[in-house]
Amino acid sequence: MIMVTGGAGFIGSNLHAALAGRGCETVVVDRLGVEGKWRNLAKHPPTRLVAPEALDSYLGSNPPLQAVFHLGAISDTTAADADLTWATNVELSSRLWEWCAAGEIPLFYASSAATYGDGSAGFDDAAALGYLTRLRPLNLYGWTKHVFDLRAARWLTAGAAHPPRWAGFKFFNVYGPNEYHKKSMISVVKIKYDEVAAGGAARLFRSNVPGIADGMQARDFIWVGDVVDVLLWALETDGLSGLFNVGTGQPRTYRDLALAVCKAAGAERRIEYVDMPQNLRGQYQSFTQANITRLRSAGYTTQFTTLEEGVRRYVQDFLMQSDPFV
Repeated sequence: MIMVTGGAGFIGSNLHAALAGRGCETVVVDRLGVEGKWRNLAKHPPTRLVAPEALDSYLGSNPPLQAVFHLGAISDTTAADADLTWATNVELSSRLWEWCAAGEIPLFYASSAATYGDGSAGFDDAAALGYLTRLRPLNLYGWTKHVFDLRAARWLTAGAAHPPRWAGFKFFNVYGPNEYHKKSMISVVKIKYDEVAAGGAARLFRSNVPGIADGMQARDFIWVGDVVDVLLWALETDGLSGLFNVGTGQPRTYRDLALAVCKAAGAERRIEYVDMPQNLRGQYQSFTQANITRLRSAGYTTQFTTLEEGVRRYVQDFLMQSDPFV
């Protein structure tokens, strides 16, 4: 049995669907709420659903888990409740680390590209304390993810107990189906599709960084199917441990993305530029690029989906269908 925290969420439900497709028994730790997130699990009901507040009690029963994927988090980059975000992203992760270490259970957890801040210290996924301490995340979410990466590195440096296999994955800009509950944190692909499907232009933020033209802000966008493939590869790879970037290694501009959405949707190529909201200024990453050298060196050789093909799949195979769920 495999446990997926955040298993009804975006990446979690895509991973859960893949595990279910392999015939795996699963425990999903999540809240379904009242906004339709249950639809992310509708085609692949988990073996068991555990509420986050009941997780400690569940683990206390020593369930026979083969592995834990810890993907649950407060992932809103504009989150303001620091105590709740710390409790969820740092303390819960720490308890799972300790439980997996004691039970000798492999642990794979979600870190984030938000840990890199403005990128001035690079995008290297080294777990060395000397490098990690140079990173300066721009928001509360990125900082709490960074804190847990630091904790894990310090435990390992001190020779403390750790899971027999562990990996933290620094996800870059993931897009794809089952993200519809994410509200303001939904991917730019979905937002641009909604705009052009309604007959409007794709709207992009004006740049607030000298030297970067409007629409030329660039991110490492990655198709969710590729993310799931990396996670399944990690599950199957003996001896794998460390921090790993999960991106394509190829930054693409927001203009590229908007034009790909227009083409996939069969819409006119129209882009309008709007001012960046005040609450995003100072914590907005205008450039990200995953260094995937360590991932390749560890043995992951599969080629990543291009932005154009990933957008086409998302738009035509899901967003334009009556049932857009995996």
